[in-house]
Amino acid sequence: MTLFDRIAFSAAPERLDGDVVWFLFRDGRLLLPEDPGQGLLPAFPARFLDPELEAQEQHYLGRLDEQHCCAVAVPEHLELPGMVEEDMRRVLVQLDEAQYAMLSRAAQALSWRRNHRYCSCCGEQTRPHDNDWAMVCPACGYTQYPRITPCVIMLVTRGDKALLARSARFPEGLFSCLAGFMEAGESAEHAVAREVHEETGIRVRNLRYFGSQSWPFPHSLMLGFHAEYDGGEIVVDDDEIVEAHWFDADSLPRVPPRGSIARSLIESWRASL
Repeated sequence: MTLFDRIAFSAAPERLDGDVVWFLFRDGRLLLPEDPGQGLLPAFPARFLDPELEAQEQHYLGRLDEQHCCAVAVPEHLELPGMVEEDMRRVLVQLDEAQYAMLSRAAQALSWRRNHRYCSCCGEQTRPHDNDWAMVCPACGYTQYPRITPCVIMLVTRGDKALLARSARFPEGLFSCLAGFMEAGESAEHAVAREVHEETGIRVRNLRYFGSQSWPFPHSLMLGFHAEYDGGEIVVDDDEIVEAHWFDADSLPRVPPRGSIARSLIESWRASL
């Protein structure tokens, strides 16, 4: 069964029949069942919600494995017995591709609606579009769609060595692929070469597209590339990157977990040696 067989991003039905996968968030963290036996993304009847939570705006996301999905922001003061808060990064890497896509959509939906309640042109309060996933200004008609920010992430290799770096934001000892945001008017390929050179002083060649992954922190789309070393010595920028080294394929440092596109880039390179 393909990804397109399992998920459907569709308009909200008139009523939610059957069980619903509820994506509950509070202050950026995901609320999950305390009982691990229920799984990471269990489905519950449409009326299982706390009455106060039912009064909150429910954002319909589509269907996952034929089950309706909704995202809801949980007020700070509201306690939900049997639910615990979890860091979304930890949960994402445990999900399969379809589950990952829907959780990413849920997180971005709440962020988008929270940050686009007013028109960026005239300041009037917006309302949901009748058909599209968008917010519309009733005063000037301006339509605001969810923001998606393209980023590049690349594994630079030199034979059986890979260039991995540590950001100041990373936990101690964690290294990953280089990455960065695309700039206006820039192609993904140019962004790869620019980011690698800016952050480490290295030049690259033979770029090969690998794949993409949504990264909802808050609304990035990661475009993954393999690239080969083409010259230069490592000189870190000491801004975003504090440390970078060439690592042997059989003696890598601590790297991102499975399920992340960074880990997938690393694993695909090692498998090709």
